[in-house]
Amino acid sequence: MQFPSILLLTLLITAIATISEGFSPVKSSPSSNYSTNNNGNRKIPHRLVSTTASSSSSDTSADDILKPKYEIEPIALRIGHGFDIHRMAPIGDAGQPIVIAGVTIDHEDQKWTDAAGKYVPAGETFTTQLGVVAHSDGDVIYHCIVDAIFGALTLPDIGQVYQDTDPRWKGCDSSKFMEHAYGVMTGYGYEIGNVDVTLILEKPKVAGFKPAMKDNILGLLKCHPGRVNIKARTHERVDSMGELRSLSCHVVLTLVRKE
Repeated sequence: MQFPSILLLTLLITAIATISEGFSPVKSSPSSNYSTNNNGNRKIPHRLVSTTASSSSSDTSADDILKPKYEIEPIALRIGHGFDIHRMAPIGDAGQPIVIAGVTIDHEDQKWTDAAGKYVPAGETFTTQLGVVAHSDGDVIYHCIVDAIFGALTLPDIGQVYQDTDPRWKGCDSSKFMEHAYGVMTGYGYEIGNVDVTLILEKPKVAGFKPAMKDNILGLLKCHPGRVNIKARTHERVDSMGELRSLSCHVVLTLVRKE
């Protein structure tokens, strides 16, 4: 007679169904936040996006934003590019001098094009001492190098890290940004391979200042002279840079894995 066996099977099925009701039908895998790369063994975390809005964007510090949830893979060589541009204006309007790679550019009065007609009829030149209009000190070379380091490491750009709405950076000496970027770079296990700077500035001329600029960069990045180059060129009197209303800079650099 099979009645007891059938009864036991029925009771077992009922018990399993009752226990299952307490569980969600959506299952979560402990490794669901990871994907496997092409070599089939290293698991790289996806970036996780919080569904809870933060109380304020200022709650995220510069250090926090430079620690992404994904892995900064230890590849042997990384390449970064940085670009920056700032307006130039009469020193009284700018409120600060021209500072490039930590060097204050002393100069004779220059013929600045007054596009808005504040001092002379619009479009005519006004002879004046020049300064840089910026939230910090407006150091285009330092800003470019910092941005290139962050870019090589796939990190947020300089404007996200040191926001121009943050009063902490008002008039800040940009060597502080360089020191911070250097620490981030070494923290991820990298050092400077080489740095190639192209400064675009119609006037004042900066050839005599380039050695001091290079020395400052070498000191901040702790590297040898053969790894840093600074080039400067005019803009052939074209657009705002050619009219002395702005200056800009490009930097390309490499980061190499420390042994």
